[in-house]
Amino acid sequence: MKNVTDSFVSLGQWPSAGSFGFNTDILATNLINLSVVLGVLIFFGKGVLSDLLDNRKQRILKTIKNSEELREGAIEQLEKARTRLRKVEIEADQFRVNGYSEIEREKLNLIDSTYKTLEQLENYKNETINFEQQKASNQVRQRVFQQALQGALGTLNSCLNSELHLRTISANIGILGTMKQITD
Repeated sequence: MKNVTDSFVSLGQWPSAGSFGFNTDILATNLINLSVVLGVLIFFGKGVLSDLLDNRKQRILKTIKNSEELREGAIEQLEKARTRLRKVEIEADQFRVNGYSEIEREKLNLIDSTYKTLEQLENYKNETINFEQQKASNQVRQRVFQQALQGALGTLNSCLNSELHLRTISANIGILGTMKQITD
C-alpha cells in the first residue's frame, strides 16, 4: 500500500512544464483505469448475470419436470407390469400342470425387464439431476468470485482517503494543463 501512496505523492512532484515522459509505475498508471473498467463491468454485467441465472433456473426446472414425467411414466409401466403379472399368475394357476416352468420363466423375465427399465429411468434422472447440480454449482462459484472481486475493489477504494484523491486530481489537472500548453 505504501507503493500506491508513494506513486500518488510522486505525481504531485512532477514538474508542471518542460518535459514529458512515461510513468512506468504500474500501480500509479493503471489504478484509475482498472477501477473504471471494473465499474463498467459491474454495472453492465449485473443484468446479464441475472438473465443467465434466470435462464438456468428455468432450464433446471424444466429438466426436473421432465424427470418427474419420466418417473410417472415409469410408475405407470410398473402398474401395467403388475397388472400383467397378476394376469400371468392367474394363467399360471390354470396351466400349472401343463407348463409351470414356462410360465415361471415368463414371470421372471417380465419382472426383470420392468426393473431394468425402472433402473435405467432412475439412472437417467439421477444423471440429469447431478448434471444440473454441477452446472448450478459452477454458476454459484462464478458469482462468489465476482462478489469477492467486488469486495476487493471496495476495500481498495476505502483505503484511498479524500486527501489522496484531491492530490491525485490536482496532479492530473496540472498534467492536463501542461499537455494543453505543449499542444498550443
